[in-house]
Amino acid sequence: MKKWTRWQDWVAVVAGLYAALATLWTTPAGASLILMLVFGILLVASGVWNLAQPGMVVTEWVQLALGVLLFISPWIGVYAAQTGVAWTSWIAGAVALIVSALAIQPSSRVHHEAIAH
Repeated sequence: MKKWTRWQDWVAVVAGLYAALATLWTTPAGASLILMLVFGILLVASGVWNLAQPGMVVTEWVQLALGVLLFISPWIGVYAAQTGVAWTSWIAGAVALIVSALAIQPSSRVHHEAIAH
């Protein structure tokens, strides 16, 4: 697989970017500002890393874990009752989780092909 071509990682980058930037137009509550910024930026970083290194399976798992953390952050950060920030975290986290899960198998295939050669 070529670098910078996997759509799943681009979607994770966009989800992370949206979560981080949404702090500009949503009303913060609880720890939403810091959690959305941190998990959003980390999702962008892991997505870019996965795009640059398509056979790194462990970073796909890291990206999946970041999606889970963003998804559960409204409960951890005590902002589940605040509609705007909570739904942003749930949707961006779920999107990152789903596309990361879809990217694990292709990444594993690339990794195994690289080892075989």
